[in-house]
Amino acid sequence: MGVSENYKGLILAVCSSGFIGASFILKKKGLKRAVSRGGTRAGIGGYTYLLEPLWWVGMVTMIIGEAANFVAYIYAPAVLVTPLGALSIIVSSVLAHFLLKERLNKMGVLGCISCIVGSIVIVIHAPQEHTPNSVQEIWELATQPEFMIYAITTVSVVMTLILNFEPRYGQTNMLVYLGICSLMGSLTVVSIKAIGIAIKLTLDGISQIGYPQTWFFVTVAIICVITQLNYLNKALDTFNATIVSPVYYVMFTTLTIIASAIMFKDWSGQDISSIASEICGFITVLTGTIILHGTKEQEESTRNGTLTWFMSEDSAKCVEDEHLIVINGSDYLEN
Repeated sequence: MGVSENYKGLILAVCSSGFIGASFILKKKGLKRAVSRGGTRAGIGGYTYLLEPLWWVGMVTMIIGEAANFVAYIYAPAVLVTPLGALSIIVSSVLAHFLLKERLNKMGVLGCISCIVGSIVIVIHAPQEHTPNSVQEIWELATQPEFMIYAITTVSVVMTLILNFEPRYGQTNMLVYLGICSLMGSLTVVSIKAIGIAIKLTLDGISQIGYPQTWFFVTVAIICVITQLNYLNKALDTFNATIVSPVYYVMFTTLTIIASAIMFKDWSGQDISSIASEICGFITVLTGTIILHGTKEQEESTRNGTLTWFMSEDSAKCVEDEHLIVINGSDYLEN
């Protein structure tokens, strides 16, 4: 793959991260506005946010970002495009701090930096991806026993999380929602890569439309993307956006790199120094994740069980001007 094509993929990936990072905040504000108007929270199964224009602005922004990300996969390998999602963490964290008033303390910043640095180290020392030249070639790689085991395991874990863990722990542990998003995301990347190659080859005069494998990957991508959006909405509605963004990035990037390594068998032939660097990168990412969880737990412990009344200055105002905020095991519940 030429340098110029990698450069195009790099620019598209950076732009994609900016749009996606901003979409987190726009959708979060839309979710909160829908609840303030009497709607049912997405975290408990509500869909009234679909009537909120601001949420749709965030959705359009995310679609633009994902479209740019999709094209980036055509020009550059996944090990280059996926980790650049770290930039979306910076964008969403800064915007959340100023627009959502979700304070990110020093330990939270340290956790974000650790996640980003660790992921970058993994990417720098990750094996080079061998980009397939046709959809049929990707299909052969996807039907390898090793990757079939990974795909079946991923789907099984997702179903277990949805059926068993979400009803009991979805509102208290964000790893349930983000685990579903990240696991499905690792399969999405494989499908997106296949679709991108099919489009590129078709534009070059080698049509891939007639191959059933192309439409199979399209179907998988649609299912995975819809699932990701649904549970990402629940995570954003239930937990702090400054914590959701980096943890989701770490999990998604890690699983994507693992899926890519299994599918393309790129880990074989690496030297000891590269393997050691990748292990250090994973340890750094894990440390950052622990710090972020510690920050969230500290915030919740200081708020747990507290009641704060915010009364309007004019006692003659209607009841809608009075807000009772109860924080107990979740970020907010406004009535």
